[in-house]
Formats: sequence, structure tokens, C-alpha cells
Amino acid sequence: MATVDRPPYEQILDQAGRLDPEEQLRLLEDLAALVRRGLTPPIRHVITELRGLGKAVWQDVDAQDYVNQERASWDG
Repeated sequence: MATVDRPPYEQILDQAGRLDPEEQLRLLEDLAALVRRGLTPPIRHVITELRGLGKAVWQDVDAQDYVNQERASWDG
């Protein structure tokens, strides 16, 4: 059977199937490491990035009036 006619993935999968289980496990570990190296690290955020977020919503609101209204609403 000519391997040239088959896609590379199928060729590799076929070859991996011929490995003994220990070699297959080693291949999996090596492939996982290869993929991890290609991934971009997650972006880390800090809470201070949220500073000022939504401040426009509160721009014309008096804080004490707002608190008083909220407390009054608790009484029903």
C-alpha cells in the first residue's frame, strides 16, 4: 500500500498504531508537550484593571441619596 496517497495524519496514526503501548504513551506525552509549547499563555489580570469601570453610570448620582433610596426600598 502506497503511503504517498494517504494524508499525513492517517500515515502517522497508522504508524502510531504499530507502536507498543509504552511507545504510544511516550508519543502521547511528547505530542502533549509539543502542543503546550505552541499555546499562548493565558492573560493574567489584576483587580485594579477594573478601576473606573462604569463610573459614567454613577456620574450624576449622589451616593447618600442612592443609599437612602435603597434602604427605604427594604421596608417595602
